[in-house]
Amino acid sequence: MTLLHVTDNPEAEVNPPWWQRAIVGRSPRRTFVRVLILVVTTFLIFRFVLMAVRVDGESMTPTYKNNSIHLMNRLAFVSHGPQRGDVVFIRIADPSIQFPRYAYMKRIVGLPGETIAFHDGRALINGQPLDEPYVKFPCDWERPPVKLESDQYFVVGDNRSMPIGDHKMGEPRRSQILGKMLL
Repeated sequence: MTLLHVTDNPEAEVNPPWWQRAIVGRSPRRTFVRVLILVVTTFLIFRFVLMAVRVDGESMTPTYKNNSIHLMNRLAFVSHGPQRGDVVFIRIADPSIQFPRYAYMKRIVGLPGETIAFHDGRALINGQPLDEPYVKFPCDWERPPVKLESDQYFVVGDNRSMPIGDHKMGEPRRSQILGKMLL
């Protein structure tokens, strides 16, 4: 028994060529809709959720190397606030700029309400030494105690072999913390 294909166009092919099926599939309209959904979703994720960050400097060595590229999650702190040990992206520009071009990448070591100091290169939280396994280089920093306010965090880089005067550290407010780094 032979099947007969009936069509208005006698030159139309029953099956598209293999290369067309591989690229577009059997239904070009469905494929177009899927590609459009993928493009819009990717745009939204990389515009509002994830941000590519290039490290410029040695203050986070060895955790993050100079000129390496990483992703920052802007929604990391929606359900909870920043925690000790989080590596965060800190706004240094005007708060009205939604996507700043430059920002600091630092590790949170002090939480709101705590007192932070450095003695013999060790971070002290409320007078107690902080366990910092990410600090790999020797340090001799000395810094008097600073009491953080209710919305301040103390941030510092992992490379403590740099002289304390060359190292950017500080007490950003919660509103300046833009997101958490993804490794």
